[in-house]
Amino acid sequence: MNKLIRLFIPCLVFSIFLFSCTGGNENTQKERPTILLKNNKPRGKLDTVNRSAPIINVSDSISTPFNIIYIKDSAKNNVRLSQKLAKIYSEKLTECIKKNKLKVMGAPIAWYKTQKAPFFFEAGIPVDRKPTMLPKTINYKRVSSGQVMIAHFYGPYEETVQAYQILKQMIKEKKKSPSAAPYEIYVDDPIGKDGNPLDPYKVQTNIVYPFN
Repeated sequence: MNKLIRLFIPCLVFSIFLFSCTGGNENTQKERPTILLKNNKPRGKLDTVNRSAPIINVSDSISTPFNIIYIKDSAKNNVRLSQKLAKIYSEKLTECIKKNKLKVMGAPIAWYKTQKAPFFFEAGIPVDRKPTMLPKTINYKRVSSGQVMIAHFYGPYEETVQAYQILKQMIKEKKKSPSAAPYEIYVDDPIGKDGNPLDPYKVQTNIVYPFN
C-alpha cells in the first residue's frame, strides 16, 4: 500500500457498522458511519458504563515544531463529525499534498474547540514544508515547540474526554497554565488488515496539551 495513504488510514477507515437502508431496496447504497465518534454529551465524571476503563499513560515532554495543512469545519453531531474528517483526510488534504508535491511527516491531527456537539474543529496533516499553492478552504500553520503533557490513550474513542480531564488536572497540579489548544494525534489505524475493527484497547490516540 502506498506509504502516503497508510498515514491517512487512522482517519479514513473508521467504519464499524452499516446504517440500515430504508425502503428495502437491495440496490440502495448503504452509508458507512465512522469509528471516530465522540460522545455528543460527554459525561462529567471519569467513569465508564459496563466496560473496562481506557488505558491512559501520561508523560511530560517537549514537542518538536511541525508544519501542517488543515481545514476548519464544524459538525452538528458525532457521526457527521467523523464523516467530515474522513473526507477531509482522504480527499481534500490528499489532493493538496499531491498538487504541492509535499511529504507527509506524521499521522493526522485534529484540534477541537469543544468536546461536545456541535463540534468546531481543525483537521490537518503534518507536511515537510509550506505549500506554494493553497485553495481558499485549506490553511497552513507552523506549530512551535514547547512543553507538552501527552496522554497516550488506548480504549473506546468516545472516552477520550477522560484523557482531557486528566491532563487539565495534572497541569493544574503542576501550577502551570495551558499555552495553546490541545490536539489529538491518530497514531494507530483502528482497522486491521482483514478490514475489521481492532480491539480499541490496542489502538493508540495521543492527546497533546501544551503548557507553560
